[in-house]
Amino acid sequence: MAEAGFTHLDGRGQARMVDVGDRDASNREAAAEGRIRMSRPLFERLRQGEIEKGDVLAVAHLAALQAAKRTWELVPLCHPIPIHGVRVEVELDDAATAVVLRARVHTHARTGVEMEALTAVMVGLLTVYDMAKSFDPGMVIGPVRLLCKDGGRHGPWQAEQLTDHG
Repeated sequence: MAEAGFTHLDGRGQARMVDVGDRDASNREAAAEGRIRMSRPLFERLRQGEIEKGDVLAVAHLAALQAAKRTWELVPLCHPIPIHGVRVEVELDDAATAVVLRARVHTHARTGVEMEALTAVMVGLLTVYDMAKSFDPGMVIGPVRLLCKDGGRHGPWQAEQLTDHG
């Protein structure tokens, strides 16, 4: 039998999926962002669409959308929940020679979508890396972070503003 309280550990210290069955469904939303920094030559190739594998940014966008919907398959102990909306933005940051990817996920469920937003960002950034690694295997992914969340028992939360390029 599951222990009372909000934890991923049972009474013996073993990992378990938290039981959210007694929670009320509510609107929940979360947003995350991340970046992948790269060399200037690769950044210019991306900007010009000169990667032989295809449109890297479009594929990263699609990969992020798919990852949000399949988070429960990728992250242990994550609940399968209905995703009602996913918005993904991919942009180029010229000053940092980076691709910036943001994801916002919405549901009406018994648990939040922070993991779905974060997973979307990570998979989108990994897709950029995979498609462009032959030009710059030294690309750096990060930071990846939750920007905000709303809904559920704990109410809204907002990340503090970063002061540099992340």
